[in-house]
Amino acid sequence: MEENRVENVINIIKDMEIKDKLRLGICLSTSDWVNISYNQTEMHEKFDTMLKEVDEEYRTILINFTKYKLVMFTMAKIMEMEQVERNKVVMYLFNLI
Repeated sequence: MEENRVENVINIIKDMEIKDKLRLGICLSTSDWVNISYNQTEMHEKFDTMLKEVDEEYRTILINFTKYKLVMFTMAKIMEMEQVERNKVVMYLFNLI
């Protein structure tokens, strides 16, 4: 069951556009609830810089991430997981980007 949940979320991430992957990375790196085992500040800075390069809207205005339904759905799926599962998904995302 554990691997199936991880694979499902990874498949969702694979199908996302790069902007949404970066938005998800920012959400994960700023969330206290996800509690990932990696340097969240460093990852946030990298994702922030990359998203500013590819998304003009992100550079110019304050973004409300709740308007990105796929990103929020994926975050919810990740929050439902156990810590080991979360770390697998986060590691996949961080290595993908």
